[in-house]
Amino acid sequence: MSQAGGRKTALQDGDSSRRTRPGGLSVRLILATVLILLSLAVLETARFGVTISRFEVGRTPAVAYAKPDADGPLVVVAHGFAGSQQMMQGYALPLARAGYRVVAFDFEGHGRHPVPMSGDVSAIEGTTRLLVQQTGQVVDDVSNGAGPVALVGHSMATDILVRVATDRDDIGPLVLISAFSNAVGPAAPDDLLLVTGAWEPRLLDFALEAVRMVDPDAGHGDTVESGGVSRRSVVAPFAEHVSVLHSRAGRGEAVAWLDRAYGRDSNVTILPTGWAILGLMAGIVLIFRPVSRLLPQRAGLAQSLTLGRTALILALPLLLAPLVAVSIDIKTLPVLVADYLALHMLIYGALQLALLRYWQVPAGPLNWPAFALLLAACAIFGMALDRYAANFWPTSERAWIIAAMMIGALPYMIADATLTYGQTILGRAMTRAAFLLSLGIAVALDFEGLFFLILIAPVMVLFYLVFGTMGRDAARRAGPSASGLATGLVLAWALGVSFPLFQG
Repeated sequence: MSQAGGRKTALQDGDSSRRTRPGGLSVRLILATVLILLSLAVLETARFGVTISRFEVGRTPAVAYAKPDADGPLVVVAHGFAGSQQMMQGYALPLARAGYRVVAFDFEGHGRHPVPMSGDVSAIEGTTRLLVQQTGQVVDDVSNGAGPVALVGHSMATDILVRVATDRDDIGPLVLISAFSNAVGPAAPDDLLLVTGAWEPRLLDFALEAVRMVDPDAGHGDTVESGGVSRRSVVAPFAEHVSVLHSRAGRGEAVAWLDRAYGRDSNVTILPTGWAILGLMAGIVLIFRPVSRLLPQRAGLAQSLTLGRTALILALPLLLAPLVAVSIDIKTLPVLVADYLALHMLIYGALQLALLRYWQVPAGPLNWPAFALLLAACAIFGMALDRYAANFWPTSERAWIIAAMMIGALPYMIADATLTYGQTILGRAMTRAAFLLSLGIAVALDFEGLFFLILIAPVMVLFYLVFGTMGRDAARRAGPSASGLATGLVLAWALGVSFPLFQG
């Protein structure tokens, strides 16, 4: 592709944004505002009448959800790997509105827990046993000996909760979401509901196996009972491993299962909080473009890369970054694979910046108003995320981890912003896919050591869709420098709070 016929230049892209019809921006602004207000209405209605209070069990951060006059049974809720207590609000809030007293907490190394996970993650007597003990301490503290206590957990927590129930005699019904545990047997747990997303085939097989331990002819949707053991497996339609946490069908089944166990008759509406969270996030992203129009328009940067140069600037770091980074053994940060990821981003971004400089592709001067506006928008998004969906605010123990992640995130995102400035949607997708493929090569080279990098992929895709989109809107007005710097800081922050602290 020649420079004349290559990708659209940033100058042209800036001209295009200036030609946008004012009416189009007005429609976008109205749509975003309506989306935000409707989503907030649903999310705040889900909290209406529920008192939410924070406390600690030892050093474990916990949150209690209950109506002011609630006298229902106690329910302890636990999140999955790389999760937080906020991620379990989809279950905690309707149970609280149904009259149950609900307590959610952060596992060690997760959310706002200051103590890292420890032990051997591959051994039952290692990390698993430590998390079982932590959960037991929470149950002891909040139950004061009164039981039976119901347990609700997702993913990693399902194995923990099954073992807690096996070790104690004060545990009542269990609701396990996206479950897998070798501790499930024909007789224990004796009161078990399994909720699994329709797009989780392996976990669906496990759920079916668990109910067929009681009745070999059972299927999904059947409640089976034998010798004092009650089990049921339900499928949450159109749900995978994360969206299952906001499945209306799954949450309704959970309330009904606990009502059956405790002889209650709850009348609670299960609100579409999952869609509301998506609507709120989308509204914040959508509204940023008309807001960014308040920035003064800077002259576009006339830049273009030929097809050959574009291929090289993607392929060279794609291959070299994993080959070099995997050969360097750095274990400084108490976060799984964080050391490697920072190094990988540093090499990847530095190579791209060097090639961009060699071909005289400028990032332009730093526009401070655009930088400040973009950071403010990202902070608003982070506050909304933290309130309704997942932990986004770090403990003091994570501050230096975020600072260390900036070493790699800043050059990577500055290079990304410069490369994607003026690109088509397809071009931006290919640019970001190259980085994800590079991480995939690293996992293939050291599967055992870098397996957890696989979990980075959905985090990065979400980051590109949200912060990458807002960064592009800012770059349209002010050039890529402010966008790259701001999104680099936010990427370091997001990665620093997402992955569990771990100290072997």
